[in-house]
Amino acid sequence: MNLRHANLRGADLRYADLRGADLRGADLRGANLKGAKLNNYTPKQGRAVPAQAQAAPSCNPNCSGADLRGANFTGANLTGANLAYANLLGAQMAGANLTGANLTNADLGGANLTDANLSRTNLTYASFVSANLTNTNLTSANLSYAWLVSANLTYAYPLSANFTGAWLVSANLTYANLTGAIFSGGNRFGATWFYATCPNGTVTSTSC
Repeated sequence: MNLRHANLRGADLRYADLRGADLRGADLRGANLKGAKLNNYTPKQGRAVPAQAQAAPSCNPNCSGADLRGANFTGANLTGANLAYANLLGAQMAGANLTGANLTNADLGGANLTDANLSRTNLTYASFVSANLTNTNLTSANLSYAWLVSANLTYAYPLSANFTGAWLVSANLTYANLTGAIFSGGNRFGATWFYATCPNGTVTSTSC
């Protein structure tokens, strides 16, 4: 399905089967993708890269950056999706399945990922500023150099996740389960650890 550069702003795509669709350059701002199937979705076209992110690679099949600001992905199946460099500011992704997805350098500032499955997801350099990750499954996710400033990770379970170089300044980790997680470098100043489980399995309310 060729939807390159299509204007799908505000479109009702609930439960649509978009597997294999070419959405490069498509404008999906405010689109409702609740329950949609987007496996193998490969968005394209660049956007402004956050200051903390690395320079974007040259455009190729893995180059991305679709404009998905405010899109509704509630309950969507995004298993293995390529959303690298995508603009997902304020996106609604509660209960979405993003297992094994690529969100490298994606901007999810203010996004709602409550109850979402992000296990084995590549979130390197992704921005989650003020995002809601309550009860989110981040098992074995790669959050290296991710920007989690003021993110809400209450009851999240990033078991064995990699937080190397990640910024968790003022993040809320209340009741989060970080068993086996890797912390090296980064900044966790002002983070809330109320009854959080540390990588070594101990429970703390101060800091891991």
